[in-house]
Amino acid sequence: MRLAQRTDYALRVLMHLAVMRDVVSVGEVATRFGLSQHHVMKVAQELARAGWVAAQRGRGGGLTLAVEPKALKIGDVVRRFEPDFRLVECFDPAANDCIITKACRLRGTLERALTSFLECLDAVTLADLMDDRPALAQLLRIKAA
Repeated sequence: MRLAQRTDYALRVLMHLAVMRDVVSVGEVATRFGLSQHHVMKVAQELARAGWVAAQRGRGGGLTLAVEPKALKIGDVVRRFEPDFRLVECFDPAANDCIITKACRLRGTLERALTSFLECLDAVTLADLMDDRPALAQLLRIKAA
């Protein structure tokens, strides 16, 4: 299983904002991580729609964290940004042409694995990822608040 690029970017943006605890421009986030500013902007817009990030336009504008890090479950972020969790064809009944579906036990196994994966992510908050803020701040070359 592999997370979508935009999910990865969303988690990086959230971590950066949690470390910074100040207004950060999209350009700054993109530069710090070596990412496309266009892609970071799209991710930031979705984070704002979710209510996790506040976006301020204009001069001196940028992004700030709109929630307490301990209130944001990583599982919620992954669910919001992943396009789907169809690990195999039979997860989508409308597109399933697999001839062994009726007798196959793989789907149930994969469903349990996916449930475990999401439960694990639900047990972790953004605050949990900030346990070593000074090291993260140093890697991002910013001063931890």
